[in-house]
Amino acid sequence: MELDPTDRPAAALLELARSLGVDTTFTGWDGAARSVEASTLRAVLAALGVAAGTPAEIDASLTEQVLAPWRRLLPPVVVVREGTAADVPVHAHPDSTVRVWIIAEDGSRHDVSQQATPTTLHTVDGLPVRESTFVVHPRLPLGWHTLHAEADGREADCALVVTPPRLETTRNLAGHRDWGVMAQLYSVRSSRSWGIGDFADLADLATISGTQYGAGFVLVNPLHASEPCPPVEPSPYLPSSRRFFHPLYLRVEDVPEYAYLTPEARAVVESLATRQHPANLEAGHLDRDSAYAAKLTALETVHQVRRSAAREHRFQTFCAEQGQGLADFALWCALSELFPSDAPEWSVEPRGPRGPFAAANREKLADRIEFHCWLQWLCDQQLETAQRATAEAGMSIGIVHDLAVGVQFTGSDAWTLRDVLAPGMTVGAPPDMFNQQGQNWSQPPWHPGRLAESGYAAYRDMLRSILHHAGGIRVDHILGLFRLWWIPVGAGPGEGTYVHYDHEALIGILALEAQRAGAIVIGEDLGVFEPWVRDYLAERGIFGTSILWFEREADVPLAPERYRQACLTSVNTHDLPPTAGYLAGDHVALRESLGLLGRPVAEERAADLAEQSAMLAALRERGLLPPVGTEPAPTVQQTVEALYAYTALTPSSLLGVALVDAVGERRTQNQPGTTNEYPNWRVPLAGPDGVSVLIDDLATNPRFAALVEAIHTGS
Repeated sequence: MELDPTDRPAAALLELARSLGVDTTFTGWDGAARSVEASTLRAVLAALGVAAGTPAEIDASLTEQVLAPWRRLLPPVVVVREGTAADVPVHAHPDSTVRVWIIAEDGSRHDVSQQATPTTLHTVDGLPVRESTFVVHPRLPLGWHTLHAEADGREADCALVVTPPRLETTRNLAGHRDWGVMAQLYSVRSSRSWGIGDFADLADLATISGTQYGAGFVLVNPLHASEPCPPVEPSPYLPSSRRFFHPLYLRVEDVPEYAYLTPEARAVVESLATRQHPANLEAGHLDRDSAYAAKLTALETVHQVRRSAAREHRFQTFCAEQGQGLADFALWCALSELFPSDAPEWSVEPRGPRGPFAAANREKLADRIEFHCWLQWLCDQQLETAQRATAEAGMSIGIVHDLAVGVQFTGSDAWTLRDVLAPGMTVGAPPDMFNQQGQNWSQPPWHPGRLAESGYAAYRDMLRSILHHAGGIRVDHILGLFRLWWIPVGAGPGEGTYVHYDHEALIGILALEAQRAGAIVIGEDLGVFEPWVRDYLAERGIFGTSILWFEREADVPLAPERYRQACLTSVNTHDLPPTAGYLAGDHVALRESLGLLGRPVAEERAADLAEQSAMLAALRERGLLPPVGTEPAPTVQQTVEALYAYTALTPSSLLGVALVDAVGERRTQNQPGTTNEYPNWRVPLAGPDGVSVLIDDLATNPRFAALVEAIHTGS
């Protein structure tokens, strides 16, 4: 029901929602303004822990919104840009002496002075409270510090994060161009794979792309952890944890202890590998479960080999550095092997790794917990090897990891980080031109308030893990660091609303961790967004994303000179068919067959044809395709090459070459809005003849060479 803002209770509900960063209206992709339903607002407020069921509750919650900051000695967290003074409000009794100081990341102490301005008084629960302003000095260095305060016989502390005004790593890309391969790693196999692309394949892909073709980076799908044992979720964008990695990608033979297996044990592992190798040539369907089951059996065998003293020391050091987060993740893995996600044991309160269910099993499952910690150590080592291979191949950036928007409801992060997630909510996207029914990604969102209360620790730890062995990170739907589309569980994708986050904190921390890692950041800033967002990201040194088919101005393709410099530009994305399929209209046919169109298929085809015709006309204007009527007509491959040559005319510092386009694949990797209706994320890399393309063949692949040449010619 649409709310009447002239009605007092309705107006109060709208005011309460806005005070908590919950949008009460939004603008659709068609430019029309829409009001958010009252039921949606109440559900979102409930997830935020704010009572709004009755007029009395709404009034009480509005009052509490005003009083809550005054009840605190310090704010929950302070995030400031380097070189900028930060005003920190401190609340205490008017007659009290207030002391504020900082313990910096290096252990040094710094006193904080009170600002010589009048203080403010307020009455809280019948008692006077004074607000004094203390100023954090602008010379405080980048990093994670702790702000302390003492007054009225009580003490408080909070995280004080100093972030870079601008990510310095991107300055090196100004006036310079790199191109890189964009690949779905699981789909890219070699003759030595176990049916699924792995970390060793990643190193080889980077080596061939760098040494043979001159690529500067390789961008891969999220490598986040999934379920600890089969069956596993096929979507890399619906992980169990975003902090830890998927052991599915381990190359068993590269584990050092493999060399010390007994002849009998080695025979077992070799037999498993031999049974999996034929799957590398399977071009129709990827079988993660078979590959993972075989690898886990092999890894359990290798795990029994005693580690050398040096290797044991490195393992223990890794575990200590990862801390409680790794221990909790490994506990979840061990428990998940015993209890399915719907088992009643998971519902014991209080839930999570601090609850009685966890405590009762931590010691009992110690050996299995150690095994899962060991798997994460192996992932870390093999990723280090892969990133080192990119440097040796001459890549200036190396591996660019992809960060998914969220995690599964029944996964590790949802269990271990439940205190900073919003219950009863899922995230997604409202209807847009390409997904006209909207999207529900089945992921719980960060709770903005509780995440801030925690000092953004979980967010920081996640970024550090991903960036540990990386030259860059692509943030999927980076707009979600500004606002996320929250949908009450059980509602349709269109029945949600945007909830805002402290983007200054989230983007600042992202820039801080990337700068410390020497990595670049690419934000996937497609879809519906507020106009100022792209300018803000550019100001902070965060690259954007431009997809050829989406860049239009006044219903015509955007001229290449008008593209952004601080941007990764490519012809397509993993949510569209490879370019050969797109040119054939496969995206329309597929969505029509799945019932995902919001208008008649004839209208959709006509719109698609008009869009493609305009793009091809732009190619002809630039001399990238011959005039209409020229015989013979351009082949599909020549048209694909012309599209990539068009991207090379842009000033964008980064160009992305989809590996599927480089080998002539046509099949879609993922169709948004579906789960099992289409084999999303289960399509192996193959050529136009339907035969699997292995990494072994890429160095001499003529299509790959021709596409790279087209980019160089366009430049």
